[in-house]
Amino acid sequence: MAELDATLAALQLGDSFFPSGANAFSWGLETLRNERLLDRAGLEAFVAGQLEHRWAHFDRPALLAAWEAGDHLESVYAIDRLVDAATLAREAREGARRLGAALLKVHEELRTPQAALYREAVAAGEAPGNLAVVQGWAGRAFGLGREAVVALSAHQLVTGLVSAALRLGVLGHVDAQRVLLGRRAQIAALAARPAPPVEEIASSAPMAEIAMMRHETGSGRLFAS
Repeated sequence: MAELDATLAALQLGDSFFPSGANAFSWGLETLRNERLLDRAGLEAFVAGQLEHRWAHFDRPALLAAWEAGDHLESVYAIDRLVDAATLAREAREGARRLGAALLKVHEELRTPQAALYREAVAAGEAPGNLAVVQGWAGRAFGLGREAVVALSAHQLVTGLVSAALRLGVLGHVDAQRVLLGRRAQIAALAARPAPPVEEIASSAPMAEIAMMRHETGSGRLFAS
């Protein structure tokens, strides 16, 4: 029953019905689409690159470090500040904070243990509330194990990108599902690698970061990033 309960928890957190606010962000895809640099093949390469060159070496270590810190909130806040300092593009940094704040708010309303304390720390400037860190911490507090938290994080990254591409008219619903299916093996392979220490987080996704920087001055924007 414990395994079933954890599965149900993961399904609840990963459902598009969960009010995470992620549909407001394209993470640079809108700029690439507007500049005619994105098609179906380009989208698949973009998603694969985000998984390989950012998520595996940046989000995942932060996520796992926050999961391992558990109830020790001061350690979680330190990880949070590190992630914030290492996020170069302003839209990426602000987006991660906004999504983390939205997730914390929902968890406070769900009465997830210590969510209110974490929100107070964010309001006081003690922690920025980055999404990857909040995901790891809240996932554990909500009853998810390490593997489930990692799988949920990767799934939400890919579905968020594919959903944005769908709204931008890059592909249709069935093709969107094909992209999701095509990334499963990559996610499994990346998740099987040892995660680097959180002090060594690194991201090498210049195309996405430059697109987000250019998005900042764009006009007629549908997305916040």
